[in-house]
Amino acid sequence: MKTITPQEAAALLRDGATLVDVREPDEHAREHITGARSLPLSRLEEAELAVHDGKPVVFHCRSGARTAGNADRLSAKVGVCEAYIVEGGLDAWKQAGLPVATDRRQPLELMRQVQIAAGSLVVLGVLLGALVSPWLYALPGFVGAGLVFAGVTGTCGLANLLRMMPWNRTPAPTAVAAAA
Repeated sequence: MKTITPQEAAALLRDGATLVDVREPDEHAREHITGARSLPLSRLEEAELAVHDGKPVVFHCRSGARTAGNADRLSAKVGVCEAYIVEGGLDAWKQAGLPVATDRRQPLELMRQVQIAAGSLVVLGVLLGALVSPWLYALPGFVGAGLVFAGVTGTCGLANLLRMMPWNRTPAPTAVAAAA
């Protein structure tokens, strides 16, 4: 798929192109390009993508890396339609001064919550290990082992735990990618 600038993408959208956000629903709920449809990569195979006849499809993620890395999968999803990737994703879109819908009432993205929690536990474990007991150095070791396990298996226990927290129980928008 060809990459295009945010300005080129905006021009295609004005002409009726379909904009698809491939980030996860929690990311889309907090901040997204106005008019973007949510179709997370994690649900790509099971979802239907209805497009307007003859109109191009423009895909984006946060930085452009996810869309570029999955270009073949995305291209297969749209079939014969013209398809593009927004170079630089949502970050470049915002830098270009184009409209973004933001809902600060939505919780932080789950992966950011994992990073904050894991980093905090590591710092706490190091401080407690130095100030209270060397046995407490086991805490950062445990967190590190959990991160390695998450990377190897694709299953993050901390993310699963955080997903159950009350602030993350607000219903995220469903992955709707059907034509309006």
